[in-house]
Amino acid sequence: MATITSTDETFKKLISENKLVLIDFWASWCSPCIALQPVLEKISNEMKELKVIKHNIDDFPNVATAENIRSIPTLYLYKDGKHVETIIGAQSESKIKDTIKKYI
Repeated sequence: MATITSTDETFKKLISENKLVLIDFWASWCSPCIALQPVLEKISNEMKELKVIKHNIDDFPNVATAENIRSIPTLYLYKDGKHVETIIGAQSESKIKDTIKKYI
C-alpha cells in the first residue's frame, strides 16, 4: 500500500476513518525527511493494518501548527482516532515498527 497524502482539509477525516494511522510531518527541504520516505513506504507495504499518511508542513501548515509540530520529521501514531505515540527524528525501521506493533 502506498502512502497517502494529507491536507489541512483531509487530516481529521483520514485519522477518523482508519483504525491505525502513522502521520509523517515532513517538508521537501528536510534531508532526514527525504531519507525516511523509503522506510515509511516499506513499512506501509508490510504492515497492512496501518495507514501511512504524509503531511507536508510547508504546503499545509495549519495542521502542523495545531498539532504543535516543532521539528521534522515527526511521526504521530493514532489508534482509533487518538494520538498514542510520537516519534521525533529519522529513526530506524525497526524502532518505528516496534512502536507500531505495540498497538496492533
